[in-house]
Amino acid sequence: MRFADIIGNGSVAKALASMADSGRVAHAMLLYENEGSGALALAMAYLQYLNCANRHNGDSCGECPSCRKIAALAHPDLHFVFPVNKQGKKSGEVVRSDDFIEDWREIVESTGGYFSAQEWFDRLDLGKTLKGMISAKETDEIIRKLSFKSFEAEYKTMIIWLPETMNEEAANKILKILEEPWDKTLFILITERADRLLQTILSRTQEVAVPRLQPEVLESVVRESGESDEAKVRNIARLANGDLCELRRLMAGAMDDVRHESFEMFCALMRFSYNDRHLELITWAEELAQLTREQQLSFLRHSARLLRESYVMHAGAMNATYLWGEEAAFCNKFAPYINSRNIEPLIGEIEMAMAQIGQNGNPKIVFTHFALAVSKYIARLQ
Repeated sequence: MRFADIIGNGSVAKALASMADSGRVAHAMLLYENEGSGALALAMAYLQYLNCANRHNGDSCGECPSCRKIAALAHPDLHFVFPVNKQGKKSGEVVRSDDFIEDWREIVESTGGYFSAQEWFDRLDLGKTLKGMISAKETDEIIRKLSFKSFEAEYKTMIIWLPETMNEEAANKILKILEEPWDKTLFILITERADRLLQTILSRTQEVAVPRLQPEVLESVVRESGESDEAKVRNIARLANGDLCELRRLMAGAMDDVRHESFEMFCALMRFSYNDRHLELITWAEELAQLTREQQLSFLRHSARLLRESYVMHAGAMNATYLWGEEAAFCNKFAPYINSRNIEPLIGEIEMAMAQIGQNGNPKIVFTHFALAVSKYIARLQ
């Protein structure tokens, strides 16, 4: 992976290259992003550049032995830890990242490093109930691997993808390593939820923000796929909201059924709320609680988008909306009920529900509270 392969976020790539050129190499770095922004790809490009024997013009050569091995995720001094689990795991059985390293290499190669946690868990076939995690036994393996001298590179590197999936014991062990690092050892943590990491871990890492991809970057990706309808190009890029993974799903049509299901759930929620039908709202919450965690989060993201677009419609900026079909028809009628008095608290309820679901809160309790809270803000405008 070279910096030239990175999609967007050129400013972050330049900053990482400058750090390597100046010798300001932090022993622990935290790249935090929203899903689909490319933090993993940037980390790989940074490491390849750092270890390249013939770097030039602000990028690695891509041809030297070090570049080739890192690009293939097969360098002996490059290690990975990521959340794992498996169906049918026996009591006391230890599951480590190394057990799935071939799957990891395949998904990184096929996506260029741009993939979601759910895509990874789907590859592991975890189903609806199992969740990937980084266990304390995994951190023991980290200590063992990094205790050896480097084989070829100047630095031994450990990339930890989604450290927020560590349990408390694992997080404390990682903290101890970060407090007393080995010489010429690098840690790169890549997170989507820095708020779920120990504050002491955050304080011992150099933080690098990886922003969402700009709309024009995503528009270029859509055009390169062969799409020539400029209206569709702009709409798809806007709907992806800076997330390359979402953009790819939209281009493939993979989100059509998911979007329709989320839209139907949104319409039902707003109709029940407007009519103050609490029993139906509780039934609605129970149905939503039966979906997978990713489906629940997808519903909440779509709801936030539809509320924002309805607010824009209410403000009279019809040309600034990105809706069509059944969504446009519903939101055009619904827009009068979304205004400056309730848009912020409604979005606040969505954000709180997303945080609670992300922290494995009981979905039945979360969505019952959510539905009744939304009803309060919608019914108030009757």
